[in-house]
Amino acid sequence: MIKIFQKTFRVGIKSKTLPELQNTDTIPVLHRKIFKIFGRSLAIRHVDAGSCNGCELELQALNNPYHNIEGYGLHFVASPRHADILLVTGPVSVNMEQALKKAYQAVPNPKWVVALGDCGSCGGIFGENYACRGAVNNVIPVDATIKGCPPKPNEILKEILNMIMLKEPSRVITSLKP
Repeated sequence: MIKIFQKTFRVGIKSKTLPELQNTDTIPVLHRKIFKIFGRSLAIRHVDAGSCNGCELELQALNNPYHNIEGYGLHFVASPRHADILLVTGPVSVNMEQALKKAYQAVPNPKWVVALGDCGSCGGIFGENYACRGAVNNVIPVDATIKGCPPKPNEILKEILNMIMLKEPSRVITSLKP
């Protein structure tokens, strides 16, 4: 254990700030906006609606210390009831449609929905067919999309931060068809 601490103190922090945010006051402004809207840091709930797991691998990379998303005030949570952002990957399969609608309804208002990857944005190579509803916005309202197959962790982080800076979360409760 002492060797780990010694190495940590010797090497220092190796996380990286996005190039767009270096030498700017964007991060304090971002923290103030998140606190103004939610009163705390921003919680993200990830839902895999039928993904090939490419996007999940990039989300896993986003959670490592190199990207330091907690430094931006973002963290992933296990329940949609504790989330502010619903991050959906993959085209929505028929088997996941009801689960996605329930997760959307469980996220308290105000909330954002982000469709991640080409499949979540437009259905990708799966499209719409007997087993697939296609894009996420065919099932629930989407506030932002992040394209790419799969999008890189820096792109995911950049788009989430841009959405927070530019958009107000949807506050209207939308009724969904059962």
